[in-house]
Amino acid sequence: MNKVPHLIFDPPDHRDDSWSNRLRLLGVWALGALGMLWVGCALAQTSLGSGKPLVMASTTSTQQSGLFEHLLPAFKAASGLDVKVIAVGTGQALDLGRRGDADVLFVHDPQGEELFVSQGDGLKRQLVMYNDFVLIGPQSDPEHVKGLDIAQSLNALIKGQTPFISRGDKSGTHVAELKLWQALGLAPKGAFYQACGCAMGPALNMASALGAYVLSDRGTWLNFKNRSGLEILVQGERKLFNQYAVMVVNPVKHPGVNDKAAQVFANWVTSQAGQGVIAGYKIDGQVLFYPNANANINAK
Repeated sequence: MNKVPHLIFDPPDHRDDSWSNRLRLLGVWALGALGMLWVGCALAQTSLGSGKPLVMASTTSTQQSGLFEHLLPAFKAASGLDVKVIAVGTGQALDLGRRGDADVLFVHDPQGEELFVSQGDGLKRQLVMYNDFVLIGPQSDPEHVKGLDIAQSLNALIKGQTPFISRGDKSGTHVAELKLWQALGLAPKGAFYQACGCAMGPALNMASALGAYVLSDRGTWLNFKNRSGLEILVQGERKLFNQYAVMVVNPVKHPGVNDKAAQVFANWVTSQAGQGVIAGYKIDGQVLFYPNANANINAK
């Protein structure tokens, strides 16, 4: 921060009639400077949406992992902007963007995001961070999937009778789960396959109550407190990679959006400062999300 220089002037001389003029000029200068500062602040406020909060539609995994409680105060300190988070499944978040009901999206469905941009609803897709999906199940592991890969595990689950909880909400996790089944040519159905139409936390609670299997993002699992009887059984495969991205909603197609504030967030969360805050979020020493905005540069 630059230091404000001291104003240096000679002490007043009552015999010098110009002193009163000098004080008057100094007062005019000070008022003018304050006025310009106020106008500048007013213009900044106007350009960023007149002080209204930035509306971000995001997936439940970013909220229920606890990331936003760590990330948004740092953004507020850096920008002065408040953020209102609407935490829903990624499919619903994309729909909010398509209606112009959100200014920025922070989601994890690469195919859906690319479609969102190609249809003109978003300016561009910027990578922010990643983690992975994990298959959670009862510690007793009745279908004996521990140690298997995800393909072998899903085959074992569809043959068994132990309940499997699906998000069933068009979220990024739900889309990833469906793609895993489809890649194997499998169509899960029957009593064992229970679509809750709910967020990740409630889905994990159901799995805990029913002794069921469930696909979860690692971040929400690490922040999940009701782990009784559950553990990670399958993890660490490329097929379980989970990428998050940020997109500013296109103001040309949706004139009411606060795109300037949205761009401030997108720039910050992909900056060295924002990436450092993400990397610093840990639970019991474990990193929940790995920043990779540098991949945006490497892809150019």
